[in-house]
Amino acid sequence: MFLCAAFALVCFGFAYSGFSALETMVDEAERELSRGYAWFWMFLSAVGLVFGVLSWMIKEGKLGDLE
Repeated sequence: MFLCAAFALVCFGFAYSGFSALETMVDEAERELSRGYAWFWMFLSAVGLVFGVLSWMIKEGKLGDLE
């Protein structure tokens, strides 16, 4: 669960780096590549967060068998 949060933070850091570099780029093709790179890392960050929440819910017994 905590590793999912760490993974999500690392991915979010890469996404932030990609989005913050957009202002300094002159070439539109480079800017588009960087934007795609940043959105990919945002997607990975979201996946890490979702799996972290799901693992927490399973651990707490809020997801799964209701017996």
